[in-house]
Amino acid sequence: MLGSLALAGCGFRPVHGPGGTARGLRGRIAIAAPADEEGFALVRRLEDRLGAPETSDLTLTADIRINEESLGFLPDGELSRFTVEGRVNWAIVDVTGTEIATGREQSFTSYSATSTTVATTFAQRDARRRLMVILADRITADLQTRSL
Repeated sequence: MLGSLALAGCGFRPVHGPGGTARGLRGRIAIAAPADEEGFALVRRLEDRLGAPETSDLTLTADIRINEESLGFLPDGELSRFTVEGRVNWAIVDVTGTEIATGREQSFTSYSATSTTVATTFAQRDARRRLMVILADRITADLQTRSL
């Protein structure tokens, strides 16, 4: 009880609670159509978190940049591990085209190369999908702390 009094005294208010900043976001933001597999994963996660647009008066656009680097080598010189770094520059615009919020999120994941090309390709795709989930969750958290 003492902890909740301390939080109340500092102005803390849950984003999903009464009067919280996240209450009016669900189903309000349309997300621009994705251009590639990573874009589809980002949009899917954002719609899971923010809801499919019902009466959207806001549109979110996202510019995704991905960089992949080799990280580990086996004794014979073969690559064994890769890191996938991602960055999303995003913006929210209203129906008049006015930009009302922007942000930049970044993170990374990694995957291991295996003995087969098919398995390595699936591991790479999974790492990129996981990266988009992380970035979408960060965008959502950022949006939930703002008053839109």
